[in-house]
Order: sequence, then C-alpha cells, then structure tokens
Amino acid sequence: MRIFELEHKLNEIGVPNDLYSIMEGGLPNEQLCIVKEDTWQVYYSERGHKSGLKEFKTEAEACEYFLRKMKRYARV
Repeated sequence: MRIFELEHKLNEIGVPNDLYSIMEGGLPNEQLCIVKEDTWQVYYSERGHKSGLKEFKTEAEACEYFLRKMKRYARV
C-alpha cells in the first residue's frame, strides 16, 4: 500500500480526517501521524511529543500499520 492508497482507504471507510496527519510532519496535537524521515515513522502526537513511535523500512509496512490503527475510528 502507498500513501495515496492509504488516504483513499481512510476516506472510504469514513475515518474523520482530524484524527490523523499524513506526511505533514511536525507535531500536530492529538493525531496519529505517518511521515518519512530516515525511516517511515508512525506515532501519536500529543502535547509536542511523539508517543508510541514505530519505525518501518518500507512505505507499505508503515501504511498497513497506520490503517490497522485507524480502522477503529471507521464510520462505514
């Protein structure tokens, strides 16, 4: 899975877009984030800190993990 596919899937299943940040970087408040730095990173941003940071070697692994985490917020 690629980033554009992840975004499409999140929209398709009705996950509110104020719950996540895709490729924006920084530390938005109370959002699950996915970014590409030296590695692909998925973390929860809260009060200026990265919580639960997970690093991945590939975009596909990071996207699959991100989608699994966000499925609990699906509205469809």
